Amino acid sequence: MVAKALCRDPECALAWFTEREILNLAERASIPKVLAGRVAAKEAVAKSLRTGFAGDVTWQDVEIIAAPDGAPTVELSGGAKAAADSSGTVQILITISHTERTAAACAIAIGAAGVRPTHMPR
Repeated sequence: MVAKALCRDPECALAWFTEREILNLAERASIPKVLAGRVAAKEAVAKSLRTGFAGDVTWQDVEIIAAPDGAPTVELSGGAKAAADSSGTVQILITISHTERTAAACAIAIGAAGVRPTHMPR
């Protein structure tokens, strides 16, 4: 899906990613499997917040940025940050995997020590 979208419109990545994310990816920003992994990661983060990309939560509100060691990290702003704050989520852990044809990601929302995020079942 991502590769086809990029073939149709190379600028479509700007709908999914912030300029900061594109700069963080550097030369990897033109590799479809890398972008597909990042799209999957953003989707996983939005689902971990129990919002998806609806209402006030946009694709640009969820940034996946590589730490200096290369590990993906999550930075929230706007509606995604508001959703995390209101639920008691203080950190989101993310892992990304991809092959030439598929991409997957898993995100785990974590509350403060001793506090269960309000959107988590008891």
